[in-house]
Amino acid sequence: MQISPARRAAFEILRRTEEGAYSSVLLAAADADLNNKDRALCHELVLGVLRRRLWLDRALEHFAARKMDSLDLPVTLALRLGLYQLRFLSRIPASAAINESVNLVKAARLRSAATFVNAVLRRATREPNYDPAAQATDPLEKIGIETSHPRWLVERWSEQFGYEEAARIALANNDPAPLAFRFTARACSETQYLSIIDELRDAGGELSKSQIVPGAWRVGRMPALLKRLGDRGLIYFQDEASQLVAHLLDVTNRMRVLDVCAAPGSKSTCIAGQAPESAVVAADLYEHRVRTMKELASHQQANNLLFVVHDATQSLPFGERSFDRVLVDAPCSGTGTLRHHPEIRWRLQPADIPELANKQKQILEQASATVRVGGCLLYSTCSLETDENDAVVTEFLERHPDFQRSHFTTHSDLQTTDGALRTWPHRDGVDGFFLMAFQRMIDARSGVSTGSGSDRVSDLILKAAALSLAQSYMLDCALLPANCFKVTLNPSCLLSAKR
Repeated sequence: MQISPARRAAFEILRRTEEGAYSSVLLAAADADLNNKDRALCHELVLGVLRRRLWLDRALEHFAARKMDSLDLPVTLALRLGLYQLRFLSRIPASAAINESVNLVKAARLRSAATFVNAVLRRATREPNYDPAAQATDPLEKIGIETSHPRWLVERWSEQFGYEEAARIALANNDPAPLAFRFTARACSETQYLSIIDELRDAGGELSKSQIVPGAWRVGRMPALLKRLGDRGLIYFQDEASQLVAHLLDVTNRMRVLDVCAAPGSKSTCIAGQAPESAVVAADLYEHRVRTMKELASHQQANNLLFVVHDATQSLPFGERSFDRVLVDAPCSGTGTLRHHPEIRWRLQPADIPELANKQKQILEQASATVRVGGCLLYSTCSLETDENDAVVTEFLERHPDFQRSHFTTHSDLQTTDGALRTWPHRDGVDGFFLMAFQRMIDARSGVSTGSGSDRVSDLILKAAALSLAQSYMLDCALLPANCFKVTLNPSCLLSAKR
């Protein structure tokens, strides 16, 4: 029974994605077992089917004269894979697309459905111009089918941004996301950076400096060398908008930094690499995610990172006003990242957005207590939704007169009239992010402004209790002063890069 490695892997990844796994994680894990040709086809099939799922299902319902939700999952997946190849991958012979889809069903021990799959896909070849979107009369439904987005999401964007803008966003979400990378702390000098760039170009790489964030590079044609550099920890693949968040936190050496919702560690390690003499604390709710961050930091030689396991919606285990910079990259709907994570559009429900907004408000409230007077609190999401962005900011400022908006001094072309900064997939070619910076201007307890200087950064001698804590958990005693931690801190929540 002939099934190519690429199609077999794509089928399994799509099956597991339906069960709740993330396609990006599964694709990365599958790469090691596939050659370059199969790897490229597997990625194309998985991401293509997820991005075009609604269009495929509506077309298949026409060809099959049955609702897709009446079919067994393996049959549905085999049909989607087959039709995607027939309609969107002209270089693949129709016979290969059909025969291997039939074999996938047989391999799933559903031989009785093999004839059905064969008949449906062969009918599709006889009606090559059938377009399910052409049958829609409602404009929003038409966009939804054409671009494979749930109608409620397109309608929501239309209400927020207008019909034309909603259509552009939805169309852009089906474009392949450009690949970008940055150098890590392991690649420690500008000379080494330039040497690596020359080496990549000599190997046939098409590279260009990012127009969005300093230090980032976009990749056109990717040589095999690029992956090897990533495996060695010299570079790290990260969307430009995600890198921009770390850049706009504006961290310099000798600062104390808290990343409240840090997993998977992309921004924390970026911050740590930009200011290697700063102390960066990366926190997350789950210990297994913190351990993954710890491994990432070690791989990149980001040695100025400390790790904390903690629920960010609860009181944080740090003294008040302990940090110069605090990043709240909040859990969100992720509607700005649908090019990288197309399955989100099928999992997200309308009720999720207000629930996420409430969580974001709780996290921002707890994080604000740790910002020193004159320090910066940066709020970011990878969501396009007003409820998660503007509304959260407005409520926070109403509750905190001791904070004010702090306008960004760069990227004026990305700033909004109210001082926020936004990136868009359809305008900027990067993930959709929202950022708002706040500065604590006064001490709410005394009502006295103390300026913006970091006069406590030089306080690096730990008190006896904190020294004991640091030694017990192998923390670098020079990284954080004693008053960063509350007396009630449970030492079990701390992890160190040295542990």
